[in-house]
Amino acid sequence: MKQFKLKNLLSAVAILSVLASCQKDKKIVVDARVATSGIYVLNQGNFNANNSTLSFYDYTTKSTTSDMFSAANGTKLGDTGNDAKIYGSKMYIVVNVSSTVEVVSAKTVKSIKQVKLFNGAVARQPRYIVFNKNKAYISSYDGTVAVMDTTTLAIEKYITVGRNPEQMVVSNGKLYVANSGGLSFGNPDKTVSVIDLNTLTETKKIQVIANPVSMAADSYGNVYVLSTGDYASILPGMTIIDNNTDAVKTQSTTLVGAYGTAIIVDGDFAYFLTSDKKVLVYNAKTQTVAKANFITDGTVIKTPYSITYDSTTGEVFVTDAKDYASNGELFAFDKNGKKEYSITTGINPGAIVLVNK
Repeated sequence: MKQFKLKNLLSAVAILSVLASCQKDKKIVVDARVATSGIYVLNQGNFNANNSTLSFYDYTTKSTTSDMFSAANGTKLGDTGNDAKIYGSKMYIVVNVSSTVEVVSAKTVKSIKQVKLFNGAVARQPRYIVFNKNKAYISSYDGTVAVMDTTTLAIEKYITVGRNPEQMVVSNGKLYVANSGGLSFGNPDKTVSVIDLNTLTETKKIQVIANPVSMAADSYGNVYVLSTGDYASILPGMTIIDNNTDAVKTQSTTLVGAYGTAIIVDGDFAYFLTSDKKVLVYNAKTQTVAKANFITDGTVIKTPYSITYDSTTGEVFVTDAKDYASNGELFAFDKNGKKEYSITTGINPGAIVLVNK
């Protein structure tokens, strides 16, 4: 759906993931990824083509399975897979146009349950998923956030938020939701909803730069919001919110993310793709740009689409959607920003998930 929106909007105007956490092996000089078995890449496919796939790259065999979900379950994943994250032993795959969340084993990708998100016969169109304690929170384009119990996998409640909510982040006991309004071209939403995780109710809306999409939080009380503007008079940029007061601390139209990019925060640093095809590194402690581009070897990515970071190795992974119609590519960069390798993915590789052994 990210790819679908971008292409439609461009034509109209003529135009983590879960980070791997692991224990280090005992002074054995082999692969530094001692507790990570590989990388899943969720490929959105083409809108309304029912061709989403889940690629898997195995660190041990150095081989790629082009569609792990179909191989494990003998069925297609669905239409427009938009987000995937591992929580506990399960991986949750949000399939936007199919309006489902596929819950699978994180290790084998065998299906555990398909959760349908409909309002009667009307598809809610789920977008992103985050977790807190034993709950999963799923944003949907119908203006709601679903609350799912991660043990029973039952939907317990729908919380009404703003228009066409996108990414979310949990910070300081609250869930922050980016209300994009992105399906109303020329009339975007300009708010972030704040949900109290104790009462599961929306307590307020915070005004931000128009069309907020991407979100993250650091350990210094900052919530980051990347917005895409209205593609006309309102410029894109970043809003930073204080998670204690829920007040806007700063806004900038010079920090501009690529459409729908994830913001990955690890320790003092945040990583995100920029509109000029770079990987920006932001210092959360000093609130300054640490590196204008993490990539140091001149590698050019045609259409940067998703990003994640491995805190155990310092590696950064970036996908390239190419022309939005053919197979994409995943690039792995070492901690110094130099390309290590790349693998072929499916069409529109929109989410990267590192899986532990």
